[in-house]
Amino acid sequence: MSDKETESQIPETAEASAAPADETAQLKEALRRAEDERLRALAELENAKRRLEREKDEFRKFATENVLADLMPVLDTLDLALTHGRGNEACKDLVMGVEMTLKIFLDALSRHGLEAVGKAGDDFDPAWAEAVGIAEDGEPGKVAAILQKGFVLNGRVIRPAKVMIGKNA
Repeated sequence: MSDKETESQIPETAEASAAPADETAQLKEALRRAEDERLRALAELENAKRRLEREKDEFRKFATENVLADLMPVLDTLDLALTHGRGNEACKDLVMGVEMTLKIFLDALSRHGLEAVGKAGDDFDPAWAEAVGIAEDGEPGKVAAILQKGFVLNGRVIRPAKVMIGKNA
């Protein structure tokens, strides 16, 4: 081989060795980006799974809310029947039957997460009660009387109680 041929091969070899190094760096960078994208996609998938699970639990917990809200007037009517019937001795047996029916009904609803909230004497809390009036003879800041029961479903108020609160002194 002549010197001229050797010289022409040397630069080609240097270029050839530089090209694979650049190519290797580019491939490593592409691999790093692909791995980063894969990890982000996995994290996004996990977040979506958790969100769907949370939404499913929330749906399951409150799916009966509309049906239970529709049954609240029945509870109100049974309470009203008891209120008016207790004063009449002739209705004693009927009142006992309505009380038993109301108890069974409330037990069934409580198995589905519905609970009545508040009672006379409790501190007034606007989170579960709506003040509709002031009672002159009540203790200040306390619930003097419940005019309409409030209900919570699994901890969420679905109907606030309508209450009278004691007059502030």
